[in-house]
Amino acid sequence: MILVTGGAGFIGSNFVLDWLAASNEPVLNLDKLTYAGNLANLASLQGDARHVFVQGDIGDSALVARLLAERRPRAIVHFAAESHVDRSIHGAQDFIATNIVGTFGLLEAARAYWLALDEADKAAFRFLHVSTDEVYGTLAPDAPAFTEKHAYEPNSPYSASKAASDHLARAWHHTYGLPVLTTHCSNNYGPYHFPEKLIPLMIVNALAGKPLPVYGDGQQVRDWLYVKDHCSAICRVLQAGRAGETYNVGGWNEKTNLAIVHTICDLLDEMRPRPDGRSYRAQITHVQDRPGHDRRYAIDARKIERELGWRPAETFDSGIRKTVRWYLDNPEWVQGVQSGAYREWVAAQYGHEGADARTGAAS
Repeated sequence: MILVTGGAGFIGSNFVLDWLAASNEPVLNLDKLTYAGNLANLASLQGDARHVFVQGDIGDSALVARLLAERRPRAIVHFAAESHVDRSIHGAQDFIATNIVGTFGLLEAARAYWLALDEADKAAFRFLHVSTDEVYGTLAPDAPAFTEKHAYEPNSPYSASKAASDHLARAWHHTYGLPVLTTHCSNNYGPYHFPEKLIPLMIVNALAGKPLPVYGDGQQVRDWLYVKDHCSAICRVLQAGRAGETYNVGGWNEKTNLAIVHTICDLLDEMRPRPDGRSYRAQITHVQDRPGHDRRYAIDARKIERELGWRPAETFDSGIRKTVRWYLDNPEWVQGVQSGAYREWVAAQYGHEGADARTGAAS
């Protein structure tokens, strides 16, 4: 069995689904079910004995210790995090609590559990900490892509909190010997992506006839990684990564935010044309840039290819087509996540109308 934290979120739920599609090894899924955790992502696993779901907080040390003692996982894959930059700007407290304090508690529980294992199980145990390229800061247009040796220069409360959690994970390996692996991924996209982020927001707003908000000039560059490629990379690192090492996971797809929005509009023009015959590009609107917006991220993923033989299977063209198709085919999922806590937060931060024109304009 493996323990997955945050396994009802976007990347975590894709990982759980892909893991159980490829393996009979059970998953213990611990998720707090905040606004971004959605059990509907895991509906296909209902009744599957290989999937054990527990609603709980990684900061609940007693709960985590009990689960480890009872279920005895051979590995922990740690996705649980507050991850939206806009939210961190409006209120950083939850990011500090979950990403830093929560990760500390999880590392301590894992260390106590690991120390009590017999020698064979102790040697085989792994703690895989899933992080982000945003900890590296921003790149100049002509600068080399981020390698694993790049200095940390986080520029948002979100990326600062993730950088702190990375440092804790590293320290728990070097000080205590806990067999930690760390991955830094570029921008993910794909099924079950919460619609506050760029790609799902553009799809949802386009279909609803709402503005497609682009921060500033839209020339911010990101490296885009299809979520199922990310999940396959995590599986590979868990299988063969060296304890104490860091692996950058990227899609080799640098695109400007405006180019992404244009691509989505063009695919929707093809797959679901507007009734009036106009292009969805007519809905694009440029809005004020957010504070401290990083200009460019780019991942150099040669280490994971060289050492572990991993490369993404999807091109951006194939991955984005699959993503748009998924959202068109799953309107009930979109309707579900647009209600409740998400809409309440959007209304509180931006007002009912301003929300759709601003939040999530760029990831």
